[in-house]
Amino acid sequence: MKIIAIEEHVLPDEVKHGWNTIPGADDGTLGLNPGLLGERLADVGEQRLALMDETGVDVQVLSLTTPGLNNLGRHGVELARRANDILAGAVSAHPSRFQAMAALSFAQPDEAARELRRAVEELGCKGAVLFGRVGDKNLDHVIFAPTFASAAELNVPLLIHPQIPQTSIRDTYYAGFGAPIDLALSTFALGWHFEAGIQFVRLILGGVFDRHPNLQIILGHWGELVLFYLERLVMLDRVSKLQRPFLDYVRNNLYLTASGMFSPAYLRQAIDTVGVNRILFSTDYPYQYRPGGDARRFVEDLELDAADRAKFAHANWERLTAGRLLS
Repeated sequence: MKIIAIEEHVLPDEVKHGWNTIPGADDGTLGLNPGLLGERLADVGEQRLALMDETGVDVQVLSLTTPGLNNLGRHGVELARRANDILAGAVSAHPSRFQAMAALSFAQPDEAARELRRAVEELGCKGAVLFGRVGDKNLDHVIFAPTFASAAELNVPLLIHPQIPQTSIRDTYYAGFGAPIDLALSTFALGWHFEAGIQFVRLILGGVFDRHPNLQIILGHWGELVLFYLERLVMLDRVSKLQRPFLDYVRNNLYLTASGMFSPAYLRQAIDTVGVNRILFSTDYPYQYRPGGDARRFVEDLELDAADRAKFAHANWERLTAGRLLS
């Protein structure tokens, strides 16, 4: 069984240098990649390949780690090009083992759309990763409109990766327990996931999918909490003026991936919500890496028939990135 992991992270030295030297680049999360994590993020060679083999992953889809390029202003435009060239180089060096999702910078909205087109058409990227807000501008803001239009035209997916909440929100809801706990609570424990889920909901309410009915979004961590509150979210139909019911957007414009949360219960709920054709495998490397063949064992032990297990492991991703959608 081929296993493709679609949310696997890298941090090129040039981007790391930019984060550490450009004023305002640090959103509070740069300290989350110390020591061994940092080494694994930087490596796209033999060490990474060896760990892929050990855990049972055949292909990693590489993408820039958080916080992406949202906080770099005009510097982010050139860094996006450089990052995508680096990702394409890694894929070229190991074409049977790596694919890539493009990095984008929204300091210049039209330039972000052009870079997405270049990354897909010239470099072979499978789509792009978004990191939610740029400053106080949410994903339904007009600055993202050219990129959504470009992704819809190119028929490539966009993955919404979590980012840390704004400072005012962190200070209100996630502070008061000391720096390490405050950071953890506002990022990987909870804050990241509320942020990413809310951005997807805003895309629906902002009419993005009404303007681009074929646009496909991926949420990690089994839907970034949206999946588990659909019973309440569908009540937005009482007040929204959308072209379709809320649940239709979830079932026709959303894919869900595991992000290393190897939970059969969450997988089952994902299938019940969006269907077996819209689930994707990922390990969230290196953050959720666990030794002992963990990734392959999770896939092979699932109570799914062979066809559905193959869809989760690789076939859904291959179909999605080939532009062939199933309901």
